[in-house]
Amino acid sequence: MASTHPFSARYACGIAALAYLVAAPLLAQSQGRGEGSPRYDVATEATVTGTVESVEQITAPGGGRGRRGLGGTHITLKTSVETLEVHLGPTAFLNEKQVAIAKGDTLVVVGSRVAVDGERVFIAKEVKKGDSVWTLRDAAGLPLWRGRGGRP
Repeated sequence: MASTHPFSARYACGIAALAYLVAAPLLAQSQGRGEGSPRYDVATEATVTGTVESVEQITAPGGGRGRRGLGGTHITLKTSVETLEVHLGPTAFLNEKQVAIAKGDTLVVVGSRVAVDGERVFIAKEVKKGDSVWTLRDAAGLPLWRGRGGRP
């Protein structure tokens, strides 16, 4: 038998809204570092110098994480011994920090070599171009955009 109490529907809607308000931030946090999400590894930290061959803004369909779990701005950096895919960070964060990188620029990048889906990727912690230095992650490799809606 259905309830005819006037507050039943309001009560149910209130509970549903409260559940959503509690769950939404938790879901957003878990999307930032899901299973298979690459993590900065200070044990593999290295410094590389090279020339930028390309700059790309990577976004998966629907605003997802992008290729290899790392959406945002990527560069291809040609060093004297290898060509690296370097993940810098979310494009909006880089724009806020006024990071200006273009094809042909010579960079010194401190970062971590990690494997993502069987491929090697270099996650940048600090980028130097001439007299400009942009710090993207803290000493432990945690992204400085954390808590700002960005991705790892």
